[in-house]
Amino acid sequence: MFGVTFGTVVKRIFSVPRLVKMSDLQRILSNNKAAEELLESLKQELKVIKNEQIQRKIAMLQTENETLRRQVDSCLKQLVSLEVAHGKVQIPVPTPDEVRAGSGPATVKMEPVAQPPAAKESPKEQPPAKAQQQQSDSKPPKEKKPKKEKPAGGEGKPAAPAVEEPPIDVGRLDMRVGRIVEVSRHPDADSLYVEKIDCGEPNGPRTVISGLVKYVPIEEMQNRMVVALCNLKPAKMRGILSEAMVMCASTPDRVEILAPPADAVPGDLVHVEGYPRVPDSVMNPKKKIFETVAPDLKTNGELVACYKEGSFVVPGKGPVKAQTLKNVQVK
Repeated sequence: MFGVTFGTVVKRIFSVPRLVKMSDLQRILSNNKAAEELLESLKQELKVIKNEQIQRKIAMLQTENETLRRQVDSCLKQLVSLEVAHGKVQIPVPTPDEVRAGSGPATVKMEPVAQPPAAKESPKEQPPAKAQQQQSDSKPPKEKKPKKEKPAGGEGKPAAPAVEEPPIDVGRLDMRVGRIVEVSRHPDADSLYVEKIDCGEPNGPRTVISGLVKYVPIEEMQNRMVVALCNLKPAKMRGILSEAMVMCASTPDRVEILAPPADAVPGDLVHVEGYPRVPDSVMNPKKKIFETVAPDLKTNGELVACYKEGSFVVPGKGPVKAQTLKNVQVK
């Protein structure tokens, strides 16, 4: 009886550790499998995040490339227009596709043809001592009666206005940072301020008339930094000549003066991204340049003043912004 009971006890004692070890092993295997699944899931998520970052970078680079392409095209047009205005003959340059197709060499040969006349002109001036050479020099000018390309110049004159004038866009506007150094009420108009605005010019401050009395207290006008449109044709307003315009964001019942970046100083030029700055000295009212540009001058959802998609910026200092008015007209 005693022997049977002791053996049974021994079996139970040795069987319990075996069960415990099997249970621990199963738990370890289960945890290991769960860890592998979690690791695989993290790898997939990381891969998705990397792909999204790559796509965003590609989109950003494409946008930058498109902006640069537009700037290069605009600069080329301006260069061509200036050369045409100064009588430079434009010789077509073959594109890579034309060169591969075999049409390029014909246009390239045109370039040396234009050079010999210049080469012939230099020897004329060098040997004035010999009479024979003077005679030979006098003959070429007769042959060079093509120099009477004055008819060609005459033909270019009608085409010049269409070619030499830059496109009508915000680049034609001369916007600068200014500081209001003096402000008072207009003596003959209750709704108008008369301001003296320092735009960093040697001639001193400009006189500017603004209809801001209803929207901005006179205390907030004094010493305020503003963006001034400086190439409007000066015009009298109630007997006082106004020489610029203060740029503002506005709705029918609210107006906010656009604020330059904090580091800006009077005279800093305001650029618009994507549009080369080629302002007229004074915009011709008959061409309605500002009237054409004005509908596309707005603030965006981040309060930044824009022309179409291009932001107003002072290079190296930051954007031009409104205080609270989003997605409203700028004028």
